[in-house]
Amino acid sequence: MKNGIVTGILLCAFATGALAETARIGFVDTERILRESEPALAAQKLIDKEFSVREQEVKALAKQLQDAKENLESARAKLSDSTRRIQEREIDNLNLLLQTRQRELREDLSLRQNEELARILARADQAIRQIAETEQYDFILQEAVYRSPKVDITDKVLKYLAGEQTEPAER
Repeated sequence: MKNGIVTGILLCAFATGALAETARIGFVDTERILRESEPALAAQKLIDKEFSVREQEVKALAKQLQDAKENLESARAKLSDSTRRIQEREIDNLNLLLQTRQRELREDLSLRQNEELARILARADQAIRQIAETEQYDFILQEAVYRSPKVDITDKVLKYLAGEQTEPAER
C-alpha cells in the first residue's frame, strides 16, 4: 500500500508537468546489493567461516547415526532382543540429538545472517543518501514494478560500498 501511495503521488506530480521537467529520480536494486556488494560477499565469507565447525559437527553426527543404523541392520539377526532394543534406543537418541543440533544451527545461522543483512542495508541506505545528496536526486526508489535502466543507480551504490571498509563490523 505504501508503494502504491508513493507511486500515485509521483504520477500526479508528473501529470502536472512542472515536476516532470525538474525531478531527478533514481532506482536501487536492493536484491542486487545484497548479492553483489563487497560488504555482502565479505559477510557471507565471515558467516561461512563462523559456522563451518558446527556444520562439520552436524555432518559427523549424521554420519554416526547412519553408521549406527547400518550396523544394527547388518547385525539384527545375531542380536538378542534386549541388545537390539538398547541399540534402537541409542539410534533414537542420536536421531533426536541430530535434529536438535540441526535446528539450533539453522536458527543461529538465520539470526547471524539477519544481523549482517541489517548492517549491509544500513550501509546501503547511507550510500544511497550520500549519492542522492551529492548528485541532487529528488527521489530514490528501492522497489518498482518497472524501471528504466537510465534511472538505475545500483552500480553507483555498489562502487560506493566497495570503497568503504569491506569487512563486516567485528562483534
